[in-house]
Amino acid sequence: MNIAQGWTAPTRRGVLAAATIVFLAGAAASSAAAAAENNTLDGKPPVGTISLEQFQAGYIASAGGGQGVLKFQGQAVPFSIGGVGIGGLGAAETNATGYVYGLKTLADFPGNYVQVRTGFAFGVFGGGDLTLKNDKGVTLKLKAKRKGLMLGFGGDVISITLDELKPANSR
Repeated sequence: MNIAQGWTAPTRRGVLAAATIVFLAGAAASSAAAAAENNTLDGKPPVGTISLEQFQAGYIASAGGGQGVLKFQGQAVPFSIGGVGIGGLGAAETNATGYVYGLKTLADFPGNYVQVRTGFAFGVFGGGDLTLKNDKGVTLKLKAKRKGLMLGFGGDVISITLDELKPANSR
């Protein structure tokens, strides 16, 4: 096809081949991650838990945003996320839960994180792993459930901002 002819609709064979690749790659990534599941990081237990909802879309480059809740030292702290990255094809809604490591004070949580992600979404069947790290030594390990049509692989820079940060001495 030359550019003057314009784009044509994808063939059924092409769509089925792409869907098969997305399914197989995601199943392999999820199986490997499930076998290696562990709640410690470098032998240290988690200091908190995290849950988040994110929408991500990509075609080579990707972008996403969402919100979540950090549970740390008896507090449930809401936060917002947004970011851009490289890798991935499609669009998906992600719901993820996991553990927080290396967080000493709440002030170390907001900021920029580097995210490495693998996973897939095919309709309501999807999953994967997310690992995010910031420059203050905080690591987030999450298991994701995805809905949509997406093959996720690559990395992102994610910005986390606290929706409500109160000084420790305020009441």
